[in-house]
Amino acid sequence: MRVAVLLLAALASFCADAAKPAPKGAGNPYRRSPYVSAMAMDADSGRILFSENANAKAYPASVTKLMTLLLVLEDVRDGKYALDTKVKATPDVNRCEASWIGIKAGESMTVRDLCLALMVESANDAAIVLGVNSAGSFNGFVDRMNARAAELGMKGTRYYNPNGLPPNSAKRYPWKSFNVTTAADQLLLAQALLQAPYIFEFTSVKTCDLVKTKDGFRVSITRRVNHKPAATVLAKGEKLVKQLCNHNNVMVKDKLKVFNPDGSEAVDGFKTGYIDAGGSSVVMTATRNGRRVVAVVLGSASASERDNSARRMVSEALESFLL
Repeated sequence: MRVAVLLLAALASFCADAAKPAPKGAGNPYRRSPYVSAMAMDADSGRILFSENANAKAYPASVTKLMTLLLVLEDVRDGKYALDTKVKATPDVNRCEASWIGIKAGESMTVRDLCLALMVESANDAAIVLGVNSAGSFNGFVDRMNARAAELGMKGTRYYNPNGLPPNSAKRYPWKSFNVTTAADQLLLAQALLQAPYIFEFTSVKTCDLVKTKDGFRVSITRRVNHKPAATVLAKGEKLVKQLCNHNNVMVKDKLKVFNPDGSEAVDGFKTGYIDAGGSSVVMTATRNGRRVVAVVLGSASASERDNSARRMVSEALESFLL
């Protein structure tokens, strides 16, 4: 009873703060202060810990890439290809803009390295290369995304591309609408991700190095949650292009990190997203004492509001696990 009272009191305080007037983004239903919608869930039991506007439509932006990753990891699980399989980029890769790694048609990367670029750099070109490799065509992969969403019961979600970029009149943008989702749907997706193989191999990485090779690129992990940093060793003829940094501020920024009583970092995934029309979003997960929580924040008017809201939900849920 004490646990329930304390948790409800904390969430009531959160609701009170969330209900304050929203001067920023007030005229845009897809971008609000502090957010369009938010939810938190005990991932082990499926119990909803917090919910506000659970079924409100939002633009997921790069949070879209979580569905892309899910399908790729399910392909690997099913033996369709391996993480070490080398994939050659097709001209479809031109249908994107930054953030990206800069892979060009004809260049190659492994599925593993593309997934790292997808989650850490939020690389839009990596999403397209992975999607075309998975389904044989850009449109075929988008069809797979929507079919998998339907299987998971994500009734408020519709995908038009694998990376979350908004519609654009340029010829390289074949889609005509924004990807759309809800917080409730993203919790369903998160539950599926937690069952996928290798998920934390990609979502817990903080930094990695992008290395140019003779036929494309490779990615070298330099830091992940609760691990010591590692240095990248270059082979002859390779060149360090840049460091890729995870956009999940609660996972990487010291002032925002959530720590467990044993000193370990609690947050170990999943993904952020941002577009101007839809604001800042995140699906975040953390663990304590063998129990896991997932938080979703969609459509915040600013990254700081997104980060603070998600951090607060995660922290309060994890604190309840100690009581």
